[in-house]
Amino acid sequence: MTVDCGKRQKIAILGLLVALVMSLPATVGHAAEKLRFAVGPFQPTPGDTRKAYDPFFKYLAEQLGSDYELVVTNDWAGISTALANGQADIAWMGPWGYVLANNEGGAQAVATVKYDGQPTYHAIIVARPQLEIKTFPEDAKGLSISFADVGSTSGWLIPSYWFKSQHIDPRTYFKYRDGASHPANEMAVSSGQVDLATDYDRNLNSMIERGLIKREDVKIVWTSEPLPNDPMVVRKDLDQSIVAKLKTVLGSISEQQAKTIMPPHYTGWVPATAATYQLIRDAGVAVGKLKVTN
Repeated sequence: MTVDCGKRQKIAILGLLVALVMSLPATVGHAAEKLRFAVGPFQPTPGDTRKAYDPFFKYLAEQLGSDYELVVTNDWAGISTALANGQADIAWMGPWGYVLANNEGGAQAVATVKYDGQPTYHAIIVARPQLEIKTFPEDAKGLSISFADVGSTSGWLIPSYWFKSQHIDPRTYFKYRDGASHPANEMAVSSGQVDLATDYDRNLNSMIERGLIKREDVKIVWTSEPLPNDPMVVRKDLDQSIVAKLKTVLGSISEQQAKTIMPPHYTGWVPATAATYQLIRDAGVAVGKLKVTN
């Protein structure tokens, strides 16, 4: 059987057209590419965090018309590094982690999450309930304290900033250690492994609700001023059409819808910019972790 030159040419052209069409999803429009999501260690274990947050990121990917992968980091500094280095495209992270990622790699906050309708929360320090602490920190001097890792807003930055404002170095004022997760800090106090630990009010309330600790297992001895809640952050060079659609998707999540796709108590998002987190940046400068830039 023979095929004349005209037919061969048509077959070749048809093959090229098929190849071109098949390549379109990978070359036209970033929405079809796999998005790399990341989330910080909000739950006691990475598995717990993935289970709690994956439904939200699945919804986000569907709305953005993309496949996705979700990375759960083991510490707050890790998620900042991943975003700054371009290893993640979009991240739900702590405020201080965002400021670090913004400072190191130009990452941008696009929204702030609401918790029980509010875009703010508080850093706290908890203590063993048996301790006689009427005046803090004076009555706690010399006790053991556990800070979270240096990428944590409420677990490291804000307590460090506050102690500095009181002219106190927690590393010498207490029996100091750091690097723990927030859930681990609460468990360490409730079990008597340490006297004091840093945390944030949302985490404490969540652990009590889930029966991980009892309310009477710890007592709050210090509370910060209101802090901006966690931001949704994009890497510096993420396609602006994706960023614009992401802002629209986040802004359209109603409180009722949030109950079905987000972890308990989260009720949606409000717009955010770098200015939203200026208080956090100022604290970072004050404790010497950020340099003042013009």
